Amino acid sequence: MKEPVFKILSTEQTDNSIVSLLQVDTSSHIFNGHFPDQPVVPGACMLQMVKDILEDAFKVSLRMAKADTIKFLNTVTPATTGLKLLINHVAAEDQIRVAAELSGEDVIFMKLQASFMLKV
Repeated sequence: MKEPVFKILSTEQTDNSIVSLLQVDTSSHIFNGHFPDQPVVPGACMLQMVKDILEDAFKVSLRMAKADTIKFLNTVTPATTGLKLLINHVAAEDQIRVAAELSGEDVIFMKLQASFMLKV
């Protein structure tokens, strides 16, 4: 993402999971248009963050091949704090299956089940 909406505060990785603590960049220009009077983080930015963290962890370029389930359950605003992105993953030959959840302080904002492929 050219202008990230999230700042990654920390990332911990195990064999099958990645946990990143995130902060919303309140100065992001995306909030000028999404939406001026009630700014919210676009769902596409949440999905992009999953992809970006996977690419950093695996040191590859990826594209989302299939989204089995995407649920945006609550709104992330510039005032939202304490964000945690949990990505459980299983890597195969040229595919990474993920189950991801963006949450914070007893609230789930997004759930995703998807497959990512190596970008060629």
